[in-house]
Amino acid sequence: MKRARLIAMAAVLALGACGQGGPGASGGDFTGDKLVLAVMNDQSGIYKDASGPNSVKAVEMAVADYRKKYGDKAVVDTIEVTSTDHQNKPDIANTKAQELYERGGADVILDVPTSSAALAVATQAKNHKKLFLDVSAATTALTGAQCNKYTFQWAYNTYMLAHGTGTTVTKNGGKNWTILYPDYEFGQNMTKSFTNAITKAGGTVQDTIPTPFPNENFATFLTKAGSTNPDVIGTMHAGGDLINLVKQFNESGLKEKGIELAVGLMLINDIHSLGVDQFAGTMFTDAWYWNMDDESRAFADRFRDETGARPSFEHAGNYSAALQYLEAVQAAGTDDADEVVGKLEGTKVDDAFLRNGEIRAKDHSVVHDAYLVRVKKPSEVKEPWDYEEIVATIPAAEAFAPAEAAGCSM
Repeated sequence: MKRARLIAMAAVLALGACGQGGPGASGGDFTGDKLVLAVMNDQSGIYKDASGPNSVKAVEMAVADYRKKYGDKAVVDTIEVTSTDHQNKPDIANTKAQELYERGGADVILDVPTSSAALAVATQAKNHKKLFLDVSAATTALTGAQCNKYTFQWAYNTYMLAHGTGTTVTKNGGKNWTILYPDYEFGQNMTKSFTNAITKAGGTVQDTIPTPFPNENFATFLTKAGSTNPDVIGTMHAGGDLINLVKQFNESGLKEKGIELAVGLMLINDIHSLGVDQFAGTMFTDAWYWNMDDESRAFADRFRDETGARPSFEHAGNYSAALQYLEAVQAAGTDDADEVVGKLEGTKVDDAFLRNGEIRAKDHSVVHDAYLVRVKKPSEVKEPWDYEEIVATIPAAEAFAPAEAAGCSM
C-alpha cells in the first residue's frame, strides 16, 4: 500500500510538471525558467546619447507592454533585462557576447552600435545558436556576406542612408563629392554605399579621406577635403564624432566658399546636443522621427516621461525589436532560438517604430519606410526637440536593396 501511494504521488508530480509549460507559467520550455534580454552598447562614449542607457529603458518598456498585453496568458513569467558596455571595441564585444550567451543566460542580444563590434557579436550568435537583433549598427555585411540564421538587422543600413541622402543631394546639384569617414567597418561600408549611390545619380566621388575613430580634431581633414574644391563634403561620422566635425566645419569657412556638408547618419540627439542652428537646412535620411504621426508621438511621450528626452530612431528600434522578439516567443511557446527565428521570418509588422515593416526571411533584413528629412531653422521650431521636417517618405521597397542583391547565403 505504501508503494502504491508513492507511485500515485509520483504520477501527480509528473502531471504537474507537464502542466508548467502552458500559458502563464515558466517551465521546461525556457532555459533556467526565464527569458533574458541583454542590451549591449556604448554606455559612456561617443554613442551614449544616440543609444546607450536609454535603449535599455526602451527594452524595459517593451517588456512592460508585453506583460500588460498578455497578463497571466504570457508563456513566461520571469523576464530579465540586462545591459553591458562594449566601449565600441570589437574585441570587448566579442568577449562579452560569449559571456552573455554562455554564462549570462542571454536568449537574445540587442542593439550593438559600431559595425565592427556588431559583426563580432553576430559571429558569437551563429556559434552559440542564439539570437542577435542588431539595431544600431549599419554595415550591410550583417545581412550580406556575413549573414547568419540567428542575426537580424532591425532599423537601418548604409544602403538606406546612401540611397536617400547621396542620391537626393547629387540630383539636386551636388555632383562633385569628397568623403570623410571614420576608418573602421561602419565608415568604410558607408563610403562604399554612398559612392555607389552618388555614381548612379550622375555624380563623382573624387576623394575619400579616412579619419581616426574616435576623434576630436577634424581641422586637418577638413582642410584637405576643402582643397579638392568639391561641391559637397560628405561626412560618414556619427554621434560625438559627427558633432565635433560639424562644429569645426561651421567654423572653417568652407561653407562661405559654397561647399555643402552632407551628413550620412544623424540622430535627433546630435541636433539637440549641438543646436538646431548648427544643422539648419541639412538634409539627411532618417529611419524614424518621434513626431511623424500620432503613434510615434504617443511612444515618444511615454519615453520622455521615463527618460526626460525624446527618443532617437535607435531607441525606438530597440523597443520594436524587443517587442517583436517577445511576440515571437509568445507564438513559439519557448525560448528555443530556431523556433523563435521561424516565427520572426516573413512577419509583416507595423508598430511604434516600423511602418510597412517586413522581417525578410532571405537575409533577415527588416525593411520598412524611411524618410528624407530637413533640419528646421530655429524660427520653425515649435517645441523642444521639434527639429525635423519630413520632406519625402521612401517606401520600404525602395529604401532597402532587394534581398537577392545582398549576397546573403545562410
